[in-house]
Formats: sequence, C-alpha cells, structure tokens
Amino acid sequence: MNISQYFNQDESSSFSFSREQASKFAKDIAGDFNPLHDIQTKKFCVPGDLLFSIALSKLGVSKKMQFTFSGMVSDGIELDFSCQESADIKVIDGNEKEYMSINREGESTDNQELAASLAQRYVEFSGHTFPHVLVPLMEKENAMINPARPLVIYENMSIDLLRLDFTNPTLEITNTSLEVNGKRGRATLQFCFKVGDEVVGHGEKLMALSGLREFDAEVINAVVADYDERKKAYFA
Repeated sequence: MNISQYFNQDESSSFSFSREQASKFAKDIAGDFNPLHDIQTKKFCVPGDLLFSIALSKLGVSKKMQFTFSGMVSDGIELDFSCQESADIKVIDGNEKEYMSINREGESTDNQELAASLAQRYVEFSGHTFPHVLVPLMEKENAMINPARPLVIYENMSIDLLRLDFTNPTLEITNTSLEVNGKRGRATLQFCFKVGDEVVGHGEKLMALSGLREFDAEVINAVVADYDERKKAYFA
C-alpha cells in the first residue's frame, strides 16, 4: 500500500485530505462502504484507519501502540502531529482541536515495509467490521443499530507486538463480543498478527454503538443487501 497517494502534504509537516483521496482509501483499501465516506455525502468523514495508517508511516512502529479517536475529520482540514518524539502524541488542527491521540511504549522502528504491511492487514480487517462481524454479534445479543441512523463510533484500537523484525504478517480474529446496556453497546474485536504459524503480536478494536433496539432479521438483512449493492455498483 502506497499511503502517500491518499493524503496531501505541504512544505511543513501538515497534511490534509480531499474527499476523493479519503473515499478511495475507504473503498479500495479498506473495503469500507459506509455512506460517511462517500464523496457526495453532506456529513463526510475521513476514515479513522487512514489516520492510523499515516501515523505508522510517519511516526514508525512501536511494540505497544494505542490509538484513541476523539473527533471526525472532514476534507481540507490541515492536521499535524504534536511532539513527535514524545510517548504521547496528538493529531491536531491549526486551532489545536484534537482528533486522535497516540500512546507509544517500548522498542520502535522506522521500517516502512513493516509499517505498510501492518497497516494494510489491519485496515482490510477493520473495514469489514460491518456487516461481517457486527451483524452476527448483534443477532447473538438480540440487538441492532437503528437502520435509519446507524451510530457506530470507532473509539480506539491497540496493538502489542512481540517483536519488530518481521514484515507481511497475516491477521486472524481471535475473539469478538458485544456488551449491551439498554440502547447502548460496546463491541470488542480481538485479533492477532501471525507470520506463518507464529503469533508475533496481538490487537484490539473497540466500537461504541448507540440507538440499539431489538434485533429484526428482515430489517438488518435489507440493510446488508443495500450495503452489498453499493459495493457492487462501485466496482461495476
């Protein structure tokens, strides 16, 4: 994955996104057809996984990293990393509004091949959260998002690598769960990175769900069918 084509870099360290760049990343790299990433939508949002990928490319890979998302990024916003040498880094705009925080621990490397392969494997997994992972979880817990206003907020993700001297890992889901509390829920997706049969790291993605109601297979199947049609139309 050549991440540089999915953002704009000015003469300083600031970077920004066009709608075309962010939407193309969502669809072509992540396989994510959330309407929020459509070029023509009013409430356009740059995928959080694009910020994650750029962070690995620019900051390197540490053995332990946690990424917490705190704001939606729209097109044209100039962003930068605060205190790039620090263990705690924030992605901020010119008014110092925070969009993502990064915590790093342990040994680190600037190996771009490792950064690119880790990002690609994770993004491919993360972009398929809906419907492949979330729908079975919602059915199991007899709860589902409001199809008219689906609120699924990407809260944070973390990775914990056992070593840094590898490239081109595979990613396997190890556990999934959905905790429901009234109209709110939290989905936890756990995974591991492997090289061959060897586990070289672990990770976790957390998402908050709002507006939950009783699971209705007919309704959710229609939502999934519409999602699949949007995907087919894009690649047609």
